[in-house]
Amino acid sequence: MPPPPLALRDSLREQQFGSIWSRDLNDVFADVAPYYDRANHIASFGLWNWFLSSFMSMIDVRAGERVLDVCAGTNAIGIALLRREPGLEVHAIDRSVAMQEVGQQRAQDRGLRIDGVIGDAHELPYPDNHFDVVTLQYASRHLRITRVFQEIHRVLKPGGRFYHCDMLRPANPVVEKLYYAYLRFCLDFTGFLFQSGPAALNCKEYFINALQMFYSADELSGMLQDIGYRDVGAKTLLAGMIGFHRASKAS
Repeated sequence: MPPPPLALRDSLREQQFGSIWSRDLNDVFADVAPYYDRANHIASFGLWNWFLSSFMSMIDVRAGERVLDVCAGTNAIGIALLRREPGLEVHAIDRSVAMQEVGQQRAQDRGLRIDGVIGDAHELPYPDNHFDVVTLQYASRHLRITRVFQEIHRVLKPGGRFYHCDMLRPANPVVEKLYYAYLRFCLDFTGFLFQSGPAALNCKEYFINALQMFYSADELSGMLQDIGYRDVGAKTLLAGMIGFHRASKAS
């Protein structure tokens, strides 16, 4: 089934999923936090590190810059950035206490400092023009994404860079149908393997529905341009199943 028209999609996404976003997802991520990274490695047939390295290859950072990782989860991006450039000042924000507890422990185990905050990506608790770089990965499907992109634009310094990564809705309908079938299998398999609790099991169909109502790479590029980002570029993997975007704020 084709997604709703682009002009209506954000409001329809919120209408359909708003209660899940506000009521259920904290419990889901509290459930999956201890095994989140392992489950992703298994579900991707070991390609998870390739996805990360492909995204990291787009990100340009320099010593002394201030970086914010939005919806940071288990701090995979912050850790990878600090390993590349130890002179960064890295901040993380996520709504899930459980995910950030795992992420902070992962950073500490590697001798790295990431300043973490529990908060809402729709209302970033930072001043205007504050960060040189902002990243956001694997969370947009669960967000009022236009609002979040606007907030990220606000906190970026003039000339600052934004890097985005997520699972996307493939533009090809055949690929899209196969993609959803595969994801249903993965959700069932990892749920069984890791003995997921009721919160995660009850949201399995939501994860498919959220992708069906989400955006293609080209649609997200257009959204970024409409908000006011410059130099928008995109790259996809696996026939559009995974998408990366980079953009900047006008100087």
